[in-house]
Amino acid sequence: MILPIILLIVGIVILLFGGEFFVRGSASLAKKMNVSAMVIGLTVVSFGTSAPELVVNIFSTLQGASDLAVGNILGSNIANILLVLGVCALIRTLSVKEGTTWKEIPLGFLAVIVLFLLGNDVMFGNNGQNILTTGDGLVLIAFFAIFLYYTYGLSKVQGEKSEHVESHSWPRSLLYIVGGIAGLVIGGKFIVDNAVILARMAGLSELFIGLTIMAIGTSLPELATSAIATYRGHVDLAIGNVVGSNIFNILWILGITPIIKPITLSPAVNFDILITALTALLLFILMFTGGRFNRHKLRRSDGIIMLLLYVGYIVYISFRG
Repeated sequence: MILPIILLIVGIVILLFGGEFFVRGSASLAKKMNVSAMVIGLTVVSFGTSAPELVVNIFSTLQGASDLAVGNILGSNIANILLVLGVCALIRTLSVKEGTTWKEIPLGFLAVIVLFLLGNDVMFGNNGQNILTTGDGLVLIAFFAIFLYYTYGLSKVQGEKSEHVESHSWPRSLLYIVGGIAGLVIGGKFIVDNAVILARMAGLSELFIGLTIMAIGTSLPELATSAIATYRGHVDLAIGNVVGSNIFNILWILGITPIIKPITLSPAVNFDILITALTALLLFILMFTGGRFNRHKLRRSDGIIMLLLYVGYIVYISFRG
């Protein structure tokens, strides 16, 4: 019992250092490439902070733990919006670009709808099981390719000049990014492995572990990266990281997962898919609740609401089991 707790704490420390280095390197890279911080957040940062989810899903799928794999992704997406952006909004008001409001956030919502359609075979005439097949995975990957093409178009937009970003040499910037990713992956792996050990000692179900402990554990890189980025004033990086990670999680990670091995979806997952869609919709709605001159912002009050909703969700699925 003592060793998993110690390793859990070690993982958190490694994760925080990884997030710090990753933010420094990616912000510097954005400035050097004359690319907006939002694009870096949507791609480079999202790839790095989604790495723990990818590792967890590959191992879960190979071991036949489908509920763990799907619960990890859905729970991570819910945590990214309600928990991560909620915490960031408490640190400072997040100004969201109009393009993010009208394009990236709806893309995240669309990804969830596509997952719902692909994962409900029984609802649409298949009398067998709800399965994400290799073909479904390829469809998700195709949507992901479209998303990458879209972000490539964004990369043509000149980076913001108003943000003060510390610039490092190319080797140091890349070293920070690689070292940061390593710290995020290693720290996330330590946290997840030992959290699961502690959870299974308490006799919890795989779906519950995936939606809560796994999801929060693998969302810690997003939390660390976005919180540090917000504190340093790189708001675009923080928001792009969360929105990009959610798109990556569904289109990229859940695209790769069934290609490795088809996964079965339990009927209970539909409720969590619904909650994932509603959280993306909530984020879109909050962009228009601040009045004419305060639109496209997440304020402290919004952060409190999001955190309370997340606590309510965790309490509900705790009773659901």
